[in-house]
Amino acid sequence: MRHAHEDPELLALVRRYVTPGRRYLKLSGSLLRMESPEYDRFMQDLREDAGLIAPDEIATLLEGSWRERRTAAWLVAVSRRTEFRERLGELLLASEVCCVGLAYSVALASFGTARDADLLAAYLDRYLCRPDLGYDQAVVMGALQFIDLNLGGRQVDRFREPGGLWQEWLREAPHQQADTDPTPHFLSLIRRLCAFVDECAEAL
Repeated sequence: MRHAHEDPELLALVRRYVTPGRRYLKLSGSLLRMESPEYDRFMQDLREDAGLIAPDEIATLLEGSWRERRTAAWLVAVSRRTEFRERLGELLLASEVCCVGLAYSVALASFGTARDADLLAAYLDRYLCRPDLGYDQAVVMGALQFIDLNLGGRQVDRFREPGGLWQEWLREAPHQQADTDPTPHFLSLIRRLCAFVDECAEAL
């Protein structure tokens, strides 16, 4: 992992794309609570930067901390740079840092292909068995269900069958309640964030 405080190249990109207006904090569900004119200005600035940032700059940001990775994943989503699909899948599966799984999930869900579903499912295969590890099981499940609903796929079914990995994770994860399934909440969140991505991308 590269650290901006000791990496001039990365620091320059952070100052250009990550920290203006505390963008990295707003690239989450909180952007859905913005109102105009802040919302419109935020979308316009994100759209412009998504069109301007170079592929090698995205790759550099994806080597940084959660702030850089979160921002890069959103710029990838808005600019439809599907060449970063496998890299986002690798980073999601590695789960090296917290606070960025939603961004990876939104990007993959916005691409919305069977391959994106495979990458999300790979995360669930690894981390539903380990409720003590991973940060993003619920949001990844929401993203996978989003793609399944759009493609008519059945990837999510094998996780959600009675007595399956999802039920086991709900029982064992220390921060979950077995009688409360968070999937509808995260499906709704992914749907709304992907709608934001689509609105941004349409103007590029």
